[in-house]
Amino acid sequence: MKKMYHLGNCTTCQAIIRETEVEMNGFMMQDIKVEKITSTQLDEMKKLAGSYEVLFSRRALKYKELGLKDRKLEEKDYRQFILEEYTFLKRPVVIMDDKIFIGSEKKTREALKKAIK
Repeated sequence: MKKMYHLGNCTTCQAIIRETEVEMNGFMMQDIKVEKITSTQLDEMKKLAGSYEVLFSRRALKYKELGLKDRKLEEKDYRQFILEEYTFLKRPVVIMDDKIFIGSEKKTREALKKAIK
């Protein structure tokens, strides 16, 4: 499977899409604002990533709004928040067979470009 979970209006996601040419390399694209992630998809991501926490974005505006920085969250909490609110998924998430690339850090982008080539 080759798939990218992204936000269509996110400039960082758009830059990574251009930079890696994922669309031209046969990746399925899912805009998570338009097509919500399913529990099955999230569970598959977790299986590859190792935890829901790794997939969780603390940069989401709702993280502070809901006072989550002051709470001790568990795996089930991370899963529930991601399923309820798309902005809690760290983006983009790219799955290539048994590999997963999470987020927009430079080292992640470079690893993704290398894996695609």
